[in-house]
Amino acid sequence: MPTPNIHFFEEDIHYILKHKTKLRQWILNTIIEEKKLLTELNFIFCSDNYLLNVNQTYLNHNTFTDIITFDNSENHTQLLGDIFISIERVRENAKIYQVAFFDELCRVLIHGTLH
Repeated sequence: MPTPNIHFFEEDIHYILKHKTKLRQWILNTIIEEKKLLTELNFIFCSDNYLLNVNQTYLNHNTFTDIITFDNSENHTQLLGDIFISIERVRENAKIYQVAFFDELCRVLIHGTLH
């Protein structure tokens, strides 16, 4: 059964995430292994330009990035946040590092979760 507290959304792109149930369980297992409590995680898949705008608006950075994490947790054991991921940047990084796109996406998903 999917974990209802891990959500996947799209902003300004069309991206269909495969294996959502398995990914939710993997993310939840990682959270449990790290002895954290999941409140809610929202993964928002977007374009380079969308994430650049988020980077400029909220972090005053004028650079492309693959991920930006907003931690809304009230303490260090709780996980509550929004994780923005540029699908374009993940694709580009997969080519640069010569790995499969899905593997790079998983790396970024878990990086954002642990961040």
